[in-house]
Amino acid sequence: MRITGYRTLTTIQEWARPVGDANGVLADGVTVLPVVLVDTDEGITGVGLGSHVEVAGVFAAIEGEDPRSVTALYDRMLRYAFKAGHAGAVFATVGALDTALWDIKAQAADEPLWRFLGGRDRVVPAYASGLDIGLGDDELVAAYGLYAERGLRAAKLKGGMDVEQDRHRLSLVREVLAEAGGGARPSLMLDANETWSRKQAVRHVRELERTVDLTWIEEPVRRWDAEGMAAVHNGVNAAVASGENLTGLEQFRPLLRAGGLDIVQTAAVGGITHFLRVAALAHAHDLPVSPIGNIPVGLLHAATSVPNHLVSELQDLRPPVGIAADLDIEDGAFILGDAPGLGLTVFEESIAELGLRPRPVKPEGPGVRPERAGLRLFATTQPTTETDRSPTRRERADTEAPPSDRRVPATEH
Repeated sequence: MRITGYRTLTTIQEWARPVGDANGVLADGVTVLPVVLVDTDEGITGVGLGSHVEVAGVFAAIEGEDPRSVTALYDRMLRYAFKAGHAGAVFATVGALDTALWDIKAQAADEPLWRFLGGRDRVVPAYASGLDIGLGDDELVAAYGLYAERGLRAAKLKGGMDVEQDRHRLSLVREVLAEAGGGARPSLMLDANETWSRKQAVRHVRELERTVDLTWIEEPVRRWDAEGMAAVHNGVNAAVASGENLTGLEQFRPLLRAGGLDIVQTAAVGGITHFLRVAALAHAHDLPVSPIGNIPVGLLHAATSVPNHLVSELQDLRPPVGIAADLDIEDGAFILGDAPGLGLTVFEESIAELGLRPRPVKPEGPGVRPERAGLRLFATTQPTTETDRSPTRRERADTEAPPSDRRVPATEH
């Protein structure tokens, strides 16, 4: 069997509500999902969900190769892309192609990937994750009510901007899940998406913990800040989770050496081989691993084969436009099917009708880090409109004083 070519598509996830985190909100609730299809000379096509930035250069590493040599080809792709580093969209392209190769290999064996990788149980525990920072109280309750109907009793909320708002929103979701679970205490997590400084993170979480039992706090400080993660780990009761934005194993090692992580995360965009290696590294440190991503299908299959999988993220309950997956969500878990490979079906015509191409990250969306992130003394909600806030001292000076007399106090330089 030989790899003969690839095709790229771009589809969308329609959330039907605002989605976002501390870094921004997409009001239209539409997120973009790139898709890579890898073809072979035996008519088997593998599906990879993820980036296809610079795909031509990365694909050169695997063209004409036997796709069943997937782990060796993963390292070959990294060698071809090493100048770009183990980071960003190029690393995600390697991950998408890697996932497609695993899909091909399992299809060739006529087995679902979870069984092909050595998994025994098709059931993968899940937690709800609504990208919900832009939702009002009623919308929040309604969103997590849908998760609760599927049996989920664990939820991760987005937050980090205002401690009392976080407390209120966590309490609302706790009530929804507890009621659905017959009064059983649910697990609650909070994701700050790297928006805090070290001290701010400890103060915020410790204040929350006066009334809320947090299972974990996610990405409290910058992803690479090993000492900062350790400071948060030592300063709060909640477990510290991070790793979704780390890539090569060399980026995980400093955090593990510093004792900064309790939950080791890895994102779907990193690919299956990357996940398996991170899981082994975490297992060597007696730590659990938890996959992240809206459509982590490849990692769900891989999670069945590792001894330290904890729980996987479930975001939207619906698949992206033009994609069907052989899996169900029941009793708080993903239930993987028996279709060979990943069990994904891509309806290319439906996606093509969207007419989408890769596009820059929206500046108002969660992909753009705020200018003052990590530089606030207190985690307070920022005004959303000009009419919602009082003018700053500088603005008052600009509007009240004649142009020639405008001065900025020395403390504001």
